[in-house]
Amino acid sequence: MTRDEMIGLTINPDRPVLIAGPTACGKSALALRIANESGGQIINADALQVFANWRILTARPSVDDEAQVPHRLYGHVPRDAEYSVGHWLRDLAALLNEGPRPIIIGGTGLYFTALTEGLAEIPPTPSDIRDEANALLETRGVSGLLDDLDPETRGRIDIANPMRVQRAWEVQRNTGRGLAFWQDDTPPPLLPLTACTAIALDAPKDWLNPRIETRFDLMLKAGALEEVRENLTAWDPGLLSSKAIGAPELSAYLQGEMTLEAAREAAITATRQYAKRQRTWFRARMRYWQWHSAQEL
Repeated sequence: MTRDEMIGLTINPDRPVLIAGPTACGKSALALRIANESGGQIINADALQVFANWRILTARPSVDDEAQVPHRLYGHVPRDAEYSVGHWLRDLAALLNEGPRPIIIGGTGLYFTALTEGLAEIPPTPSDIRDEANALLETRGVSGLLDDLDPETRGRIDIANPMRVQRAWEVQRNTGRGLAFWQDDTPPPLLPLTACTAIALDAPKDWLNPRIETRFDLMLKAGALEEVRENLTAWDPGLLSSKAIGAPELSAYLQGEMTLEAAREAAITATRQYAKRQRTWFRARMRYWQWHSAQEL
């Protein structure tokens, strides 16, 4: 009996595998183990690990891990590029029938929802509306953007997530219709849940929080500060790639705006808050996945 069978984790070698879970819970290690034991290519489903300018700070798989099995959609997007769930689905579609079976792994719940439930074909946001949204978020905050949304959309999105609120505001401003309207006009999914093995990892905060702290300290030892310093020459906080947790905090330290210890604490706190949002999303949207304890893996 294999280790996975002992904990009730059944992996069909002929079916695509999805692995979702909060940051620092061990998703990458599980995906690598499955790929080595039963074959497959590992495909990224994390919205920030796609960017070429971050490896350490976004906890991308190591060079040694990438040498063991194929890894796709990691670090393939320029730092200053726009990249949405629609871009990701198009990139993924080209891989689903190419090479070994896909093992799709990440913590961006919206990617998995779009993959298994379908994605509304919303027109792209013009740069002037994006600039307007950025300015409003800075001056009015999230609550200011929420005031402009239709009630149906407000009831569906994660209102504690500024990126989701801004996206909804941009869609409504650009198209004249709320995000909820577009979601209701959704085409069939690229990979239905019934066609794959979908695994969601449960990671209680009392177990996960120390791992988050330890991992960030390991990032610092591995050169996270140097990685951020390399990005400072063209730093733009408005870029999606600049949203990498730890990047704004370490950037502030390097520019003399806070101590290293304060930056470290702020980044760890932000990571814990992000993990909490991930857990909330997964519990609400992934009820029909196979749930397994990350502690047992």
